[in-house]
Amino acid sequence: MTTRILPAAGDPDAARAISTLLGRLPAAEPAAPVPDSAALLDTLARLAAESVDELPEVVLVHERIGPVPALDLIREVALRFPAVGVVLLSSDTGPALFSAAMDSGARGLIGLPPSYEELAARVQAAAQWAAGVRRHLGRPADAPTGPGGRVVTVAGAKGGVGTTFTAVQFALAAAAAGRRTALVDMDLQAGDVGSYLDVQFRRSIADLAGIQDISPRVLQDAVYDDRTGLALLLAPADGERGEEVDDRAARQVVAALRSRYELVVIDCGTNVTGANAAAVEGADTAVLVTTPDVVSVRAAKRMVRMWERLQVRKAEDTAMVVNRWSKHTEIQPALIEKITKTRVVRTPVPAAFKELQAVVDAGRVQDLDNRSTVKQALWTVAAELGLLTAPATPGPPAAAGAPAAAGTGAAAPGAALVVRTPGPVARLRRGAGDRGSITPWLRRSREH
Repeated sequence: MTTRILPAAGDPDAARAISTLLGRLPAAEPAAPVPDSAALLDTLARLAAESVDELPEVVLVHERIGPVPALDLIREVALRFPAVGVVLLSSDTGPALFSAAMDSGARGLIGLPPSYEELAARVQAAAQWAAGVRRHLGRPADAPTGPGGRVVTVAGAKGGVGTTFTAVQFALAAAAAGRRTALVDMDLQAGDVGSYLDVQFRRSIADLAGIQDISPRVLQDAVYDDRTGLALLLAPADGERGEEVDDRAARQVVAALRSRYELVVIDCGTNVTGANAAAVEGADTAVLVTTPDVVSVRAAKRMVRMWERLQVRKAEDTAMVVNRWSKHTEIQPALIEKITKTRVVRTPVPAAFKELQAVVDAGRVQDLDNRSTVKQALWTVAAELGLLTAPATPGPPAAAGAPAAAGTGAAAPGAALVVRTPGPVARLRRGAGDRGSITPWLRRSREH
């Protein structure tokens, strides 16, 4: 996952300084600087003639570029190459120039001389914007897009249905398939991802809550690189710190992770908060886990209706995973699909807790045997959801450590899952004093 950057600077000293800083950015692929506006437009036109995908994600325009003035050049690039994020570098960072740059189509303004932190933040934001535009231009939703990885949320209908275990297995399956994967514990008051993987780490998602621009370096300090190949962003050890993570912080954290990883799996727990509601709404795929009993199915229906009232996620856009299923249960997946109006995945997860008890008690679910029918089923579901590199078959990929195809019996009926592209959380309008609470949503829902 790389971000291609094309700097345009007429001053050789400025060009060298910018190239040196760009070379320090993680996952960045800077091109040789172009010396003038004509060379920049010619280079972009040549790349665009081959394919939109050949264009760089980010173009940096120095204020002393010529012969076309910098703002006019930015306007020209924005009009001719809308899938490229343009950032202006200028010694003047006042509001007048900032407004003029935005009017011209720039995606950011960096002061000269540029600092590493500011350069990283502006490049990341512009690259993510460019990746979103390219997805809307027809790029497959599951294609690795560099700064536009896929986000999957896993929520539970109620406590004890297997939400965290499901999220962990999805992430492990993707990592085993070769995808660069991050696992986020957004069950802010009772997160157990660290306990399931036997991980203790001093940093958590709460440490990112008060940061306005999450740079790659800051994100790296908060993420734990586990031996399983997963990048873990854990819930705070002190549950009361979960209140520090509001919807704005959640959006920033998810955007930062999306820019660095091919797949981001988020454990949202079973409670609706501002943070996990923002994550669910912005996710490419939202998964809801339930068990085939009356209480859990009612809870699943209640959760889906709440999401709809809060305009977070439609029922038909939700993928339902049925856990602890057997052919003897009275409530079968087809009935759950009918009751909740969601899309139930084809593969139910069998009731076989004896297979899990030893690794769960030891806090090492990554060591679950490949012959486990539960693991086979969950990895098969991960393939159905498109979380693996090449899900050519309904079963898990033939990756090292991957289990064989699941043999769980008759699959539950279900139509193809609806996957929507991420969008802004514009519908979750909130006052400045309401951060960290979902009270405004609930009040608005009662008015309808």
